[in-house]
Amino acid sequence: MTHRIGILFCLAIVFLSVCSNVYGFEEPKYTNVIIIYADDLGWGDLACFGHPEFKTPNIDRLAAEGARLTNFYSTYPYCAPARASLQTGRYAIRTGVVRNPCPDAGQNDIGIPASEITLGEAFKAAGYRTICIGKWHLGHRTEFFPIRNGYDEYLGILYSNDMHPVELIDGDKVVEYPVVQATLTKRYTERALDFIERNKNRPFFIYFPHAMPHKPLAASERFYKKTGTGLYGDVITEIDWSVGRIIDRLKILGLDEQTLVFFTSDNGPWYGGSTGGLRGMKGRTWEGGIRVPLIARWPGKIPPGHVSRQPAVIVDLYTTALNAAGIDEPKDRIIDGKNIMPLLTSKAQTPHEAIFSYAGDRLRTVRSGKWKLHLKSPGPKKEKVWKSDDKWADRRAPDGVRIIAPFEQAHPSQYPGVMTGDVFAKIGLFDLEGDPAEQHDLAEQNPDIVEKLKAMAEKFMESTKPAAE
Repeated sequence: MTHRIGILFCLAIVFLSVCSNVYGFEEPKYTNVIIIYADDLGWGDLACFGHPEFKTPNIDRLAAEGARLTNFYSTYPYCAPARASLQTGRYAIRTGVVRNPCPDAGQNDIGIPASEITLGEAFKAAGYRTICIGKWHLGHRTEFFPIRNGYDEYLGILYSNDMHPVELIDGDKVVEYPVVQATLTKRYTERALDFIERNKNRPFFIYFPHAMPHKPLAASERFYKKTGTGLYGDVITEIDWSVGRIIDRLKILGLDEQTLVFFTSDNGPWYGGSTGGLRGMKGRTWEGGIRVPLIARWPGKIPPGHVSRQPAVIVDLYTTALNAAGIDEPKDRIIDGKNIMPLLTSKAQTPHEAIFSYAGDRLRTVRSGKWKLHLKSPGPKKEKVWKSDDKWADRRAPDGVRIIAPFEQAHPSQYPGVMTGDVFAKIGLFDLEGDPAEQHDLAEQNPDIVEKLKAMAEKFMESTKPAAE
């Protein structure tokens, strides 16, 4: 009897093995990817990056279970070009998206070119279900919409939440106007959870660019005035809650170990945020405007609690995400991104000889090793010091019910970064290992370093010029 049971057991194993191969019942061999992209979140806005008051237990857990990069950069100190860099793996100067589309300023022709291959398009071509949830800001004309550029689904605002009109778009239809911004983080999160549930048995890619903490700040009733750290802290706590919900859902569905999750920001903070002691803020190419947090989690692949201080840049997420999913990057164009999985898993050195940042169509900084060269002063010569009782109003007036707390929005007296440091008109050189707050210009003492970095800048700029006909 025992012998017969043994034979039946072996036959069952063989049967299951055959079914597995014929009918596709085998364990999934794909990797899901989620990129959570905060808007204007500062390098110092998270507890795991040193904020003394904001509570971010879920994001801290993400870091504890994965890796942190402490010298991670955006390519621009503002929205659209940074997003173009992430979506294409190319410095935005190559894509032509070097300024922000803005409907109320008449800037309607700026958008992601059809010739570019977005993350959505690359993943979709590989058989993934794709969704973009949140702020797109790569064009608000129909041809620029996410669903025209690789995303099966879209829910969000097509540009910044302080631009007019603030319309919530689902696919290509306006589903809410004016937008109740206090509900955005919650609704975005619910859509992400629903998408994961619907696609739990197939590969998926989620691009989740939050509306917050871009101004105007807004948090739902569950978080508003609950943290004791002001409206900005309420907003950060709700983003943290959102991250926790997503990670918990992955665990419940058994998708944890086959899902790579990135968390980062498009640029440095606005008033009310924190650069973590770096100079400047959003809009400037000081460290406070372009250095952002990066956390990556992939259980079984990325060791828990790993920290790398090696420089990397937002274009790297394109290459790293595709590589993790086993998808080849485009071969018919320059891809600036590098696979930084070695930085996330080991003591590897940066794959970049240099990292660059822009403002408009002008190259502004070069970082190589510990050195950072400013090719032009980020300005101004001296920051204006505001007092908390100084009268100030955001130039963008409220649109409908988009602001839940008009008198609690951050004030210029809440400057997010360091305001001191040497002033220079053109060339400035800083040792970021010894002087991360960029206080002491060392250009005169190191002319050889200046010339070396200028040569790197010139070589890079030459590579961005259109090929001769």
